[in-house]
Amino acid sequence: MKTIRLRWSALAAALLLAACTHPAATLPAINASDDAACALDGMLLRDFPGPKAQVRLTDGKTEYFCDVMELLSEMLAPEQRRAISAFYVQDMGKADWRQPRGHWLAARDALYVFGSDAQGSMGAAIAPFSQQADADAFVQKHGGKVLRFEQIKPDMLNSSRGGMPAHGIEH
Repeated sequence: MKTIRLRWSALAAALLLAACTHPAATLPAINASDDAACALDGMLLRDFPGPKAQVRLTDGKTEYFCDVMELLSEMLAPEQRRAISAFYVQDMGKADWRQPRGHWLAARDALYVFGSDAQGSMGAAIAPFSQQADADAFVQKHGGKVLRFEQIKPDMLNSSRGGMPAHGIEH
């Protein structure tokens, strides 16, 4: 009997430990409504071209951004520590640049084109893609450089040049 109790106790302890260390489920992306506004400046997303972004908070709330640079700044800023479930950007290999809808992908999985001539809500835009071929085709047409998320550094986020450093002049 004592052996059975010890086994059940060990099993219960293992299950409890597994429950404590298991990450919370990642909340999926949610399409923005027509009246969705940017969390930082209140601009209506529908009024501007270019890729949008979103943060899904663990409490179920969603915050939208009218451009990708705002989201990347939040993701890379050390002072921005909130209960976040997931970050998403729009795949511009699939979405319409003039009025992007849907086509969300995990921000950490995207390829980003920095320094193109493509314009978004805040001027020069950073364009995310899920496929290398789409990012390369965009660079051929609009210029810029393709980077993976891990290659992006906070000092690269400058709105006046589509995410490219402005040689010491920061926005």
